[in-house]
Amino acid sequence: MAVDALDAKILGLLLEAPRTSVREYARLLGVARGTVQARLDRLERDGVITAYAPRLSPAALDHPVLAFVHIEVTQGHLEEVADALAEVPQIIEAFSTTGGGDLLARVVARDAAHLEDVIQRLISLPGVVRTRTEVALRERVPHRMLPLVQDVGGADRGR
Repeated sequence: MAVDALDAKILGLLLEAPRTSVREYARLLGVARGTVQARLDRLERDGVITAYAPRLSPAALDHPVLAFVHIEVTQGHLEEVADALAEVPQIIEAFSTTGGGDLLARVVARDAAHLEDVIQRLISLPGVVRTRTEVALRERVPHRMLPLVQDVGGADRGR
């Protein structure tokens, strides 16, 4: 689904000021409230907007350690291991990948010892062959979507 310039402006406002009303978005954009609402409805229906949830800080929830765990899985057990990962609260994201591992999990922990406990739990899952862990030292580029929205909305086309 193509995102046009107006869609990109609406998404930009939604990212920058998510608690603002549709009426205020319309005022800022100089379009009818119904237009903004119809666009938001379509963007939701088309899967561009996937959630309206706050972004929480694991560190503020007493889990300041962030690690990326590469998980090698026995052939034929990917789904079962992925399902088991979903039961571990400290895994906040997991992806199937190509390369040296089969899954990549974003893991948070209270401290190094807690991270070790989480990794030991992962290693004990049926179907897990081995893990490789990389601990994040500092966030260099925070999670962001606005530059991408601006790019696909036509602001930086032609590069």
